[in-house]
Amino acid sequence: MKKILTLIITTLLIISCADKKQLSVDELIAKGDVKTLKTKRDEIKLLQQENAASIQKIETELAKHQTDSKYPLVTTFIVETVDFNHYLEIQGNVVTKQNIVVYPEFSGTLIEMLVKEGQNVSKGQVLARIDDGGMSQQLAQAEAQATLAKTTYERQKRLWDQKIGSEMEYLQAETTYRAQQNAVDQLKKQLAKTTVRAPFSGIIDDVFTEQGTVVSPGQSQLLRIVNLNNMYIEAEIPENNLLSIKKGKSVEVYFPVLGKTVHTKVRQVGNYINPSNRSFKIEIGLPNKDGEIKPNLTSKLKINDYSKENAILIPQSIINENAIGEQYVYIVSDKKDAKGNAKKAIIETGKTQGDIIEVLSGLEHGTEVIEEGARNVNEGQTVKVLEN
Repeated sequence: MKKILTLIITTLLIISCADKKQLSVDELIAKGDVKTLKTKRDEIKLLQQENAASIQKIETELAKHQTDSKYPLVTTFIVETVDFNHYLEIQGNVVTKQNIVVYPEFSGTLIEMLVKEGQNVSKGQVLARIDDGGMSQQLAQAEAQATLAKTTYERQKRLWDQKIGSEMEYLQAETTYRAQQNAVDQLKKQLAKTTVRAPFSGIIDDVFTEQGTVVSPGQSQLLRIVNLNNMYIEAEIPENNLLSIKKGKSVEVYFPVLGKTVHTKVRQVGNYINPSNRSFKIEIGLPNKDGEIKPNLTSKLKINDYSKENAILIPQSIINENAIGEQYVYIVSDKKDAKGNAKKAIIETGKTQGDIIEVLSGLEHGTEVIEEGARNVNEGQTVKVLEN
């Protein structure tokens, strides 16, 4: 040990003496000789590399002479292969295509509102009625005229079939009948608009207009009807996940407000990339038997975008990086009686999940990796492994 310390001190004295014989960096800068400055820079770089190599050799030699009490204490774990499922975490929004505000199709006074908020209704059920403004009487009159026109047409047809009368009279009777029947059909269609029916089965979420109010098509909101059975989640996915997010991928949906988790699948993947945010839309089917989940409810999605059997996973915190950007960890080799040598293992990493990262190459099943204390060891240094 004393010989090693003497060697270090002697080396430093030689370097110091050599520097005294040479001009200082400030003096060289003051002279302004570019060529001399470049030479000095190269000498300093070379000296720095030689010193770093020398320090590493000295550290390795000192490690061999350490007493047992001065060995770095580390903890380790044995690398095992496991099934790895990576999840893309993103926010989604609950949507239903059957969530509409019902507007009237006919102008007039709302004479009946037959439903109330929270009521379940069936498709086609009558929800409200609007005053027809005398259209029902017009329909009755038109139907009477149509009946007379039909009778006249049938008589003219019988006569024409017997070659009695003129063809013109027959054609006029037929035309009158057809026109009168069309008028009746038109009035029936108009009159049907005075009755507001449910477009689909659902729940009356809100009633906006009271009985007696004058309503107009496209302007007066009557009520809102929602179907909570046919719901889904819509989310926007960054375009770099286009190849990994496919129809049928499993999804874990968490609703923070409800404290509820639902497991489902991706049911549709969009075919259009939004140029404004470089994303595409997906739809996720959503079972809602108890009706707790409501439209526009915020959800947190975990979409399984990558799976691998027999994967190697390690904590991200133990990974170091060298000067050229390579990632490495320290492993224990030549272990005997809880002591072993620290050795660098260059690794290639893949996907991360929380504090865990996948190792694609550089580690094998059964390798002992240094965990706690990994930042305090050097290549080739003897370490003492603590029992977990």
